[in-house]
Amino acid sequence: MAPFKELFRLLYSLIIPALILSGGLFLCLLLLLCGLRFWLQQRRNLLIPPGNDGKRPLVVAFFHPYCNAGGGGERVLWCALRALQKKYKDVFYIVYTGDTDAEAAPSTILEGAYRRFKIKLEQPVTFVFLKKRYLVEASRYRYFTLLGQSLGSVFLGLEALIQCIPDIYIDSMGYAFTLPLFKYLGCCRIGCYVHYPTISTDMLSVVRNQHARFNNAAMITKNPLLSKIKLVYYYFFASIYGLVGSCSDTVMVNSTWTLNHILSLWRCSDRTSIVYPPCDVQTFLDIPLQEENRIIKPTVVSISQFRPEKDHTLQIRAFAKLLAKMEGQPLLPKLVLIGGCRNLEDEQRVSELKKLCEELDIEGKVEFKVNIPFEELKRHLADATIGLHTMWNEHFGIGIVECMAAGTIILAHNSGGPKLDIVVPYEGNITGFLAEDEDGYADSMAHIFSLSPAKKLHIRQSARESVKRFSDQEFDETFLLSVEQLFK
Repeated sequence: MAPFKELFRLLYSLIIPALILSGGLFLCLLLLLCGLRFWLQQRRNLLIPPGNDGKRPLVVAFFHPYCNAGGGGERVLWCALRALQKKYKDVFYIVYTGDTDAEAAPSTILEGAYRRFKIKLEQPVTFVFLKKRYLVEASRYRYFTLLGQSLGSVFLGLEALIQCIPDIYIDSMGYAFTLPLFKYLGCCRIGCYVHYPTISTDMLSVVRNQHARFNNAAMITKNPLLSKIKLVYYYFFASIYGLVGSCSDTVMVNSTWTLNHILSLWRCSDRTSIVYPPCDVQTFLDIPLQEENRIIKPTVVSISQFRPEKDHTLQIRAFAKLLAKMEGQPLLPKLVLIGGCRNLEDEQRVSELKKLCEELDIEGKVEFKVNIPFEELKRHLADATIGLHTMWNEHFGIGIVECMAAGTIILAHNSGGPKLDIVVPYEGNITGFLAEDEDGYADSMAHIFSLSPAKKLHIRQSARESVKRFSDQEFDETFLLSVEQLFK
């Protein structure tokens, strides 16, 4: 028994100091957080000028580090601001942004929003420029990218919080790890608009089944041990993501697919609602549907930012197979890739896509249109026969709705928002087509080109009618209804 007593005394002598040390560190951390919270509350009135009555106005802040990017998420931001300004006129509005370049001056950002989306705000908005946006760049974290970006967003959020403390904080870009900061340190009411869950149960199944995707390298899929390690990491991250997301007082999601994943991870069904993103459907209604009234060319057009998950590679390879199928025909189609580049990484991706076109010997049939004005985008849609979209589990797909409103026949991926919410039968009629791989896309494009003018017109008419439920007006109503409790 003596050795066991000795072992017990040894463990006791180690555990007690460890518990004391842990308790001391926890107490120090708690005091530090309380001190930080007190210091932040003292700074609450900085940057905010008093209202006409001499008091601090209600401050609403949107966290959108890439507000000048020009994508669908940015259209949600500007439409949300416009809707709030119409209803709540005596409110001070802020946008936290990382667009600190000389070209991204406040006036330039607002002009860009009007040029790209035809959205003009009724009242001024103050931009708080953040210098640490590089902390959320995916290229900065070669491994453990999700965790790296999420922790980076914490520091970026802290920078934002120190500069200005709002009363209502709305994360409109998906940085859920900033929510506890503003809720517990900034004492803010929290809202968020989720375009795409940072991690989803689909991502977990991809790793579990060892399927190769853009976020699951072949090196990992071929190694069972690495796959198990990544699966453990994903489950750990998902549990933390659920905790931070549950800090929201109001949760808005953009589709049925996103809703299902957020409810599974955040467990906040009592305060979550679908708010379809605003699609400028009305702008495209002046494009005629009948072929004899529009200059339709055998063109396939794609609208999406040049991000890896959009899978432009699949588009190019499928288009190359289409050209091979149509070889010998007098008039071959062309592919027009339209999208925004957020940074140098996106620009390099465009260069790689151009090289792929050269390798497939189709560079003469593929055009790249980067960061083009809205009117030019509209002209391309008016000329096109097919609208192409290839992202697996796309959360929604504003570009898909725009294609359908403009009268192009959509061909999207058979998953996510396109499958569940957009490319669905309308009054029993076909509104578009879905595919999953290169052969499927090539076959579907060939089928669409082979349809008679009458059949194409019938599909265009059904598609245009079906997307009216995604208009700006519908977004304004559902968005304002969802955030109403934050203003009470």
